[in-house]
Amino acid sequence: MNAFWIILTGSLVATCCSLLGCYLILRRMAMIGDAISHAVLPGIVIAFLLTGSRDSVPMIIGAGLLGVLTTFLIEFFHKYARVQSDAAIGVTFTWLFAIGIILISVFAGQVDLDQDCVLYGEIAYVPLDLWITEGGLSLGPRTVWTIGFVTILIIAFILFGYKELFLTAFDSGYAAAIGVSTSLWYYLLMTAVSLTTVASFESVGAILVVALLVAPPATAYLLTDNFKTMLVLSVALGIIASFAGYYLAVWMDGSIAGAIATITGVEFLLAFLFSPSRGILINRKLVQPVQH
Repeated sequence: MNAFWIILTGSLVATCCSLLGCYLILRRMAMIGDAISHAVLPGIVIAFLLTGSRDSVPMIIGAGLLGVLTTFLIEFFHKYARVQSDAAIGVTFTWLFAIGIILISVFAGQVDLDQDCVLYGEIAYVPLDLWITEGGLSLGPRTVWTIGFVTILIIAFILFGYKELFLTAFDSGYAAAIGVSTSLWYYLLMTAVSLTTVASFESVGAILVVALLVAPPATAYLLTDNFKTMLVLSVALGIIASFAGYYLAVWMDGSIAGAIATITGVEFLLAFLFSPSRGILINRKLVQPVQH
């Protein structure tokens, strides 16, 4: 049963991250998830200091607010300081992460708070944190309920705003010309990314969240030119990686998150080499000169 909960958690996280990652790939903001996963550390620390609790709810709220602030600062520096997007991302997340480290170092002697504990999770521990009712009924791991709820929200968000998200990702100038608020949909997308990142990294680990945000969408991008197909393919690739990565980790007796992230890299490499439209080896065979 533990294997089921771990694979289900990985698949739900993969679904959320892969769907949003497709839009980030098209916007050339693939590493925003990595930035958010580090920049939210001050929010986690402040939430703990205000509430005195390490419960996941105040942690998620504090981290989520910092995630939204991070995306606002990145866009602010890019638009008004006129620095490149990657530079704005780098400056923002390193600055906020450093503030979080300082807060932890200042209050380390007074509170039981460790940056590795609150920033990096371990998917193997998911079955241990059960939601048990007052009557003693076990409803399964808390993480599955949290990630399941976030997954429903993300799918509903994409279905509701598909047209606007599509237009602002592919051609923001045209979207603005027909009356679509590019800023509004940018911040809505970044809020969704923040929510997904914060809800996921506590349980599955920041490295796995970043891998699932980037690798499955990038792989799907190599396999198709149709955006709807890209969304479906990226989710399928993420779920396959969750299954294969778990059993690879069991076989090797290694890190589950690391194995899942490794499988996403293998998927990308295979697409890079053998994609019918963009594969290096396939295209090389097609353009070989005829030998006489």
